[in-house]
Amino acid sequence: MQTRKTTILTADDNPQLLRLMARNLEFEGYEVLTASDGDLALKQISLYSPHLVLLDIMMPRMNGFTVCQKVREFSTVPIIIVTARGQSDDIVKGLDLGADDYLIKPFSIDELRARVRAVLRRAQFPSNESVQDSQTTITIGDLTIDATQHLVTRAGKEMNLTPTEYHLLAYLAQNEGHIVNQDRLLEQVWGAEYSGESHILQVNINRLRRKIEEDYTHPRYITTKIGIGYALRNPTVHLATKK
Repeated sequence: MQTRKTTILTADDNPQLLRLMARNLEFEGYEVLTASDGDLALKQISLYSPHLVLLDIMMPRMNGFTVCQKVREFSTVPIIIVTARGQSDDIVKGLDLGADDYLIKPFSIDELRARVRAVLRRAQFPSNESVQDSQTTITIGDLTIDATQHLVTRAGKEMNLTPTEYHLLAYLAQNEGHIVNQDRLLEQVWGAEYSGESHILQVNINRLRRKIEEDYTHPRYITTKIGIGYALRNPTVHLATKK
């Protein structure tokens, strides 16, 4: 049985940049799909289920933000948003809508390759999973992380997490009750090359809270040590010790 090649959809309304990205990704051994507008990008994601999406923000017929939002209604495919230099608000908005990473134009081919490899690496579930090998299931309060199925449930209800969100939660669970500093989380979940990119961590923590907390504005599971890092705590135990 032939193994399916890793497929990447690149969506950009600049035909020269689109060809450049496609040619270089194909040279790296990926199968590449292309789309010159947001509507076509959304259709191709739905039809072909690529392993990764490179999504420009400014596109005709449907912008990248809308595409990202719609994709997250039916898929956890990793998404890298592409935006112009200086548009930091675009990065935060894209990540908040469910993107996994970003590229800032103009970017080098080496940077493109590095970001693609990093996101695809996080999307896989290797044997040395961040959840300890001896613990295939971790239960914290009514939150359960099943490392064998890469499944997270709260009170029996499945949480629809992206691969990045899963890895982040799993690493926090491995260190339950302990503050993990920001650089350590970035290194373990994203890679050493993401050191200092605290905004990408903060956005993903906020997304996780929206999914696993009953009230994400008053989190009980994921707590913050301002300026230092984050911890995953058992809210039942935490409440009991306060009485």
